Amino acid sequence: MSGLIPIGPQWYELFETFEHTAYRLHVRDTYNAPIERESKEQFVKTGTADLEWFQDWLASIRDATAAGRTFRRVRVVSLPLTDSARYGLWTASFNNEAGEDIRYLARDDAEGLPAFDYWMFDSRTIAKMHFNDEDELVGFELIEDPAEVVELNYQRDAAWHRSITRDAFAARHVV
Repeated sequence: MSGLIPIGPQWYELFETFEHTAYRLHVRDTYNAPIERESKEQFVKTGTADLEWFQDWLASIRDATAAGRTFRRVRVVSLPLTDSARYGLWTASFNNEAGEDIRYLARDDAEGLPAFDYWMFDSRTIAKMHFNDEDELVGFELIEDPAEVVELNYQRDAAWHRSITRDAFAARHVV
């Protein structure tokens, strides 16, 4: 493994240069991204929010999928959902409309999956994400060991197999 790399140009380059697939495993119940903080607070109060901050990401998904590249995620969540997970479930509908496939897995059904968040690019580049005590993403490390990469590919397949679509999950768990 390499050392911790701060979020910056090397991080963003991963999303611009992958050739085929980008996959994310979410395992945290709370995320505190400064860029979405105001929107999330609005959502918690009203059930909807301004997503102006989100438009560049959605455009990048649309561009990538139009070029034949895929984005997929599995979100492992605790029940009942935290405010952060409820907000993520709501925003996932916009991701899915843009071409990303976000699926959900209840934590009780996630036994054996990794206990950390990561992005995997083209089944060979793993960016293990690191968060601070305030649940903010602070950096990542590249996992380069071939045995770990193979194991995380297996775990990706297992998570995908056990998960359900965002809409099916929302129908069961949103009141």
